[in-house]
Amino acid sequence: MRTLCGFAFVLTLIVVVLGAWTRLTDAGLGCPDWPGCYGFHYVPATPGEHALAAERFPAAPLEVTKARNEMIHRYAAGTLGLTILLMALCSLKRAYRSYRWPALILLVLVLVQATLGMLTVTLNLMPFVVMGHLLGGFTILSLLFWLWCRHRAYSGPRPEVGGLAGVFRLALAALLLQIALGGWTAANYAAMACTELPVCQGDWLGQWQWSAFHPHGMPAETYQYGVLSQQERATIHAAHRLWAVFTAGILLTLAWRLNGRPGLRGFGRAIGLMVLLQLALGVANVMLHLPLWVAVAHNGGAAVLLLMLTGTGERLGRFREAKWQEAWHCPQREYESGGTISH
Repeated sequence: MRTLCGFAFVLTLIVVVLGAWTRLTDAGLGCPDWPGCYGFHYVPATPGEHALAAERFPAAPLEVTKARNEMIHRYAAGTLGLTILLMALCSLKRAYRSYRWPALILLVLVLVQATLGMLTVTLNLMPFVVMGHLLGGFTILSLLFWLWCRHRAYSGPRPEVGGLAGVFRLALAALLLQIALGGWTAANYAAMACTELPVCQGDWLGQWQWSAFHPHGMPAETYQYGVLSQQERATIHAAHRLWAVFTAGILLTLAWRLNGRPGLRGFGRAIGLMVLLQLALGVANVMLHLPLWVAVAHNGGAAVLLLMLTGTGERLGRFREAKWQEAWHCPQREYESGGTISH
């Protein structure tokens, strides 16, 4: 069961990266229908199939490369859904009951994610749906990683973790909001709304538009390539940058605190290095005008940071449980040995 969980985790990571690749190559509507592609279960390949596709969807001309990117993403996501369904079925056995509720929650999340995938196409890339689809993928990824870590044996030191919980929760909340802002930036095609560093061009603060964060945004037949004004896109981009500075500061503080605790030093060092790398990728996106591989790596870096915090949270929870168990069982051992219980 743990092997199956690990396989599903790796597959989810691939699906998340493929989703970023699909979005950044403007292939989100590479297939105008769902779950097929121009009425087929594969990308139309022959001249006859191309003619049939044009007949079925005259307003959406077939672009083979974009359609291929979209279908590869769907095939991988479908395989992931079947894998999680298998996990849920296996968890009904008594031997795997510790996996039961997480596996059932994962199954519900996959169904929700499939619905969001369908709405992404049928609502023509509505930004709120696209961002929700991104966050759903990250949620499934982190839950699978937590489940895999939860059933992994640990025999290292168990230090005191007092004072870390507050910093960890703040870092996790800041990172989740930053990921959501990144998804909103990508969904509204605002990644290149600001091409200067360290600030956005012009009087960006004076042109701040709160309407840029409206969940539904401007009604449109299609949201491909964005429908917001330049000022609104610049507002989204600037918000993503500003919150990135705050998030980096909190994450580096957490990394420094973790580095002083045995059993957590590895997480601290990894988080610190990943934060610096993610900042460098963000700067490279602006300076190099959003090259595809850098943009995909930036998306993947956010996923890796979330996984690092997931692993940190699981380890902190394990340490707290160990301390509670020691406090619970210690008086019983003293009682059985004839000692005196003192508080």
